[in-house]
Amino acid sequence: MRRPLIGSVTLSILTAAYLLLLPNRTFWRKGLAYFSGHEAQLAFLGLGLFLLFVALLTTVSVKYAMKPIFIALILVAASASYYVDTFGILVTRDMIQNIMLTTPSEARHLFTPNMALHLTLFGLLPALAIALVRIEHRRFPAKFVHNVLVILPAVIGAGAITFAFYPTFASTFREHNDLIGSLNPTAPLVAAGKYALRQARERNIVAAPLGLDAAEVEAVRASPKPMLTVLVVGETSRAQNYALNGYDRDTTPELAARHVSNFTNVTSCGTSTAVSVPCMFSVYPRSDYSETKALATQNLLDVLTHAGLSVRWFDNDTGAYQVADRVPYEFLPATNDQRFCANGECRDDILVDRLERELPAIHSNTVLVLHQLGSHGPAYHERYPYGFGRFEPACRTAQFADCSREEIVNAYDNTIAYTDHVLGRIIDLLSAHPEFASSMVFLSDHGESLGENGIYLHGAPYFLAPSTQTHVPMLAWFSPGYQSVLPTSLPCLESRRDGALSHDNLFHTMLGVAGVSAGVYDARLDAFAACRAPASSGKLAANAGAMR
Repeated sequence: MRRPLIGSVTLSILTAAYLLLLPNRTFWRKGLAYFSGHEAQLAFLGLGLFLLFVALLTTVSVKYAMKPIFIALILVAASASYYVDTFGILVTRDMIQNIMLTTPSEARHLFTPNMALHLTLFGLLPALAIALVRIEHRRFPAKFVHNVLVILPAVIGAGAITFAFYPTFASTFREHNDLIGSLNPTAPLVAAGKYALRQARERNIVAAPLGLDAAEVEAVRASPKPMLTVLVVGETSRAQNYALNGYDRDTTPELAARHVSNFTNVTSCGTSTAVSVPCMFSVYPRSDYSETKALATQNLLDVLTHAGLSVRWFDNDTGAYQVADRVPYEFLPATNDQRFCANGECRDDILVDRLERELPAIHSNTVLVLHQLGSHGPAYHERYPYGFGRFEPACRTAQFADCSREEIVNAYDNTIAYTDHVLGRIIDLLSAHPEFASSMVFLSDHGESLGENGIYLHGAPYFLAPSTQTHVPMLAWFSPGYQSVLPTSLPCLESRRDGALSHDNLFHTMLGVAGVSAGVYDARLDAFAACRAPASSGKLAANAGAMR
């Protein structure tokens, strides 16, 4: 049986039509909403994009390269469209970074039967059709002329449409950046290119020293007990689902019983771990932050180390994103401890176990960072032990299409309740060791969307991100031993619980909590400075200076 024969330009036109229509359901849905009342302009936009797609595909329709390129474009469009259509996310440069840093365990949760079906229908089958057909190519001179006669009118036509409707297009794109951001395969390819360029620029960056003048304040040096500061970095915790913040479900009974100092109005630096974690440990505020700057400058952990503190990072998430490159680091899932771990992931009680085993080895002032897996989705049900669920029925699959929104929210709330339990155990463990002047600070990296406006998970571009992805929980606890060294007024903290805070405050707040003075410390950004007794904070305030 002879395979079908098709001309290269004809295949380019058919592929352009396929790419523009089938993997772009979200693009057209948004287009109909944003061009409401101006559907003719939307139709001309589609025609202009079609002409550009035809021109681009015809340009690369060279022998031997044509099939691989077309197949790759179809597979990229099919993959991106699944996430855009299913979760309402956009494939941006930061999302490409998240994909590159995804662990096999995370990928396992994302590859569902629905995804496999989607990729088969919209990716593999059309790719197979292209692979099977025979393509008729003219000889080079004739092909060049023929292709130019297709490409040139297509480009001119697209340009004419753009010129004719420029005011409408420009205002719509400016007002709704997410429209072009949802166009496949263009958006993911542009994002991948931006990511590759940034990686190339940042490959050989060396972090410049920061806070070399850092030192412990006098009260800490005089303490008869080692200062033990535990910073818990939460994962995918959204503040709206914390009962401490007024949520109508009792998701945080253990923290409430331990009388923690809670802060209700805290915003994140990013909407993904890869952005937020380096940012929150950086000296730069979000308005001045970039990944390049973060890599080129030492961070909070380095300043604490310069002050003579012992700093260690215990990770139960996907890594420290180069924040812990210069301090001792342990990736706990690599232990495969069967008490806590399965399929390459571990529940967060492994952090409590590791902390308990670490305490006998602490004899000097120490900061421990515990990085949670927390509420990372979509497999919320795997973040807490079977039988722990307090809110039922809960979604017990990573395939959201098989669950109602109520079941998804129930599963997510169970993860918050389990984080409450883990933090409660950490506080109890520290309380059981009065030989330390201990404290704990908890701050999540970003929040999560749970179906509001059809959006799930996280990672939305910050300018489009709903508050559910940027409003994060923050709380603190101080032992009696800590209060005897660096007295901090709990009523004062309570009076400031609703004040505006952000990841910008973490760097300076943690220096203050650990009792470290440095030229880079800014008391105005220390969330607790106003409530710290003058005798203990004077040295800090005296050393507060401009950030560098």
